[in-house]
Amino acid sequence: MKKFINAVDDVVVESLRGFCAAHGDIVKLGKDARFVRRSRLTEGKVALISGGGSGHEPLHVGFVGRGMLDAACPGAVFTSPTPDQMVAAVEAVSGDAGCLFIVKNYSGDVMNFEMAAEMVDGHVDTIITNDDVAVENSTYTAGRRGVAGTLIVEKIVGAAAEKGLGLSPCADLGRRVNERTRSMGVALSSCTVPAAGGPTFDIGDDEMEMGVGIHGEPGRRRMGLKTAAEISEMMLDAIVDDLAPTGACNAIFLVNGLGGTPLMELYLLYECARSQLAKRNISIVRPLIGNYVTSLEMAGCSFTISLVDDELLRWWDAPVHTAALRWNC
Repeated sequence: MKKFINAVDDVVVESLRGFCAAHGDIVKLGKDARFVRRSRLTEGKVALISGGGSGHEPLHVGFVGRGMLDAACPGAVFTSPTPDQMVAAVEAVSGDAGCLFIVKNYSGDVMNFEMAAEMVDGHVDTIITNDDVAVENSTYTAGRRGVAGTLIVEKIVGAAAEKGLGLSPCADLGRRVNERTRSMGVALSSCTVPAAGGPTFDIGDDEMEMGVGIHGEPGRRRMGLKTAAEISEMMLDAIVDDLAPTGACNAIFLVNGLGGTPLMELYLLYECARSQLAKRNISIVRPLIGNYVTSLEMAGCSFTISLVDDELLRWWDAPVHTAALRWNC
């Protein structure tokens, strides 16, 4: 294993310290490095808190800031954060307007956020994201996994909260976005969790894992390596078949790198998908290409389609200023 580390046990905390030092105008590290929060809070708004295992950066800490999250709770690599982290984050950023948890559908994440919701004073609601169409159940989940579509939920709900929408309307909006959002991933290589010291799974040089999870969980099937156009077609078939849109639709389309794929290849995949979606009467009205929900250094990508109307598009276009996502600042 070759990684830039000092000690395996210190990787996450040292990384968080560096992240907060680099983006001190946006975020700061919470007490005992249990969470990352906004440097300046907006008074009177619903507080948005998310979190999950580290190793998926910039998710979630990279999306803390104006127009998105108020705080994020990072666990150890690929490990759920603990309820006390979430409680500490709520106490630091939540006010009278209440708090909304945005949680990826992994058993540990869901259980710990549920425990935290029972432990805190005040109004708390929860959105569970489950956009992955690859498998219905896995070792980590009861139901579909929450993956890169979580970013779209966080952005749209974050914009609404920033404008003063209440707790219930924000929660309803997030669930609506989640229902209109689907993702599918593919891996060309494994990744190495520092504590494990070796690859999470073995895969041949001429193979790919279609439908892989962001922790390296198996997908739909292992198969021989295909061309970019063929891979794009397979992922879009799975997503669009599941979404089952009626008539012409507008969509946010995210081509997300899993950590080890060059931008050149991600843009190539976008070019493949652009014409393939047009044939399916889906117009890309907002593209987003880059590494946003990663799996350490895994080579691979995911596609996310989120069907939008004018209202959702306005929330997407609203100003955002975070370390990893910013426009109209």
